[in-house]
Amino acid sequence: MSIAQNKKAFHDFFIEEKYEAGIVLEGWEVKAIRDNRANIKEAYVIIQRGEVYLIGCHVTPMGAASTHIRPDAIRTRKLLLHNEEIAKLIGKVERAGYTLVPLDLHFKDGRVKVQIGLAKGKKQYDKREAEKEKDWKREQGSIMKSHNKMA
Repeated sequence: MSIAQNKKAFHDFFIEEKYEAGIVLEGWEVKAIRDNRANIKEAYVIIQRGEVYLIGCHVTPMGAASTHIRPDAIRTRKLLLHNEEIAKLIGKVERAGYTLVPLDLHFKDGRVKVQIGLAKGKKQYDKREAEKEKDWKREQGSIMKSHNKMA
């Protein structure tokens, strides 16, 4: 079940590979995420000292989350990946000029997971081309609909 999607990532980047990672959360964050209070539009992923972190993911605290904690809506959250995956990602990000972007926040077996994509940035003309392609697909669909109604 999907919680939040980052559609902007598909517009701004070519997604080459996708990885699913666990995410280290506090109790109030899990409750807020279950209540659909998460946003990953402005989020990005970095690798520091051999660990992967999600930065800029906004989880709005619930009003009655807890009385003894101070919720931080945009704190840095650690992502959980296998060591081999992290090593592979480090190689691609540092040498090949790729970047890591969060694509999707979802539940899997009752746990919150984040899907991250190994991405290369699109140039402006690539974005325009993708937009034209999308418009053409939409136009094709409407032409087929009107053609089917006539037949």
